[in-house]
Amino acid sequence: MKQHISHIALVVDDYDEAIHFYTQQLNFDLTEDTVLTPEKRWVLITPKGSACSLLLAKAANDEQKSRIGNQTGGRVFLFLDTDDLNRDYENMKAKGIVFVREPAEETWGKVAVFKDLYGNMWDMIERKK
Repeated sequence: MKQHISHIALVVDDYDEAIHFYTQQLNFDLTEDTVLTPEKRWVLITPKGSACSLLLAKAANDEQKSRIGNQTGGRVFLFLDTDDLNRDYENMKAKGIVFVREPAEETWGKVAVFKDLYGNMWDMIERKK
């Protein structure tokens, strides 16, 4: 049996502001944007070189809206691997990304923690080769 995760749903407030943030500030690719109904779209954004995409899911009710930016109760939610943490850290800082933990060396590599536009916490990781 062969399996893999293809998409992870990320609850957002607005499709277009989320697309702008992820494509312009994090440099992800917009891989699909299909209108399903007047209120619902199928929007996939993908980090460069990744097989897994984020499905931007616009909150449809108050319960979903309460989860925007806090899908994991304040824990780091997503993990973005990079081949050059220092390069990406500098580029992201220049684009206004807020880091809550500056780059640090660990036994397994480097890590920095940033927030997305809604406050979700991300680890950016450069693993030792």
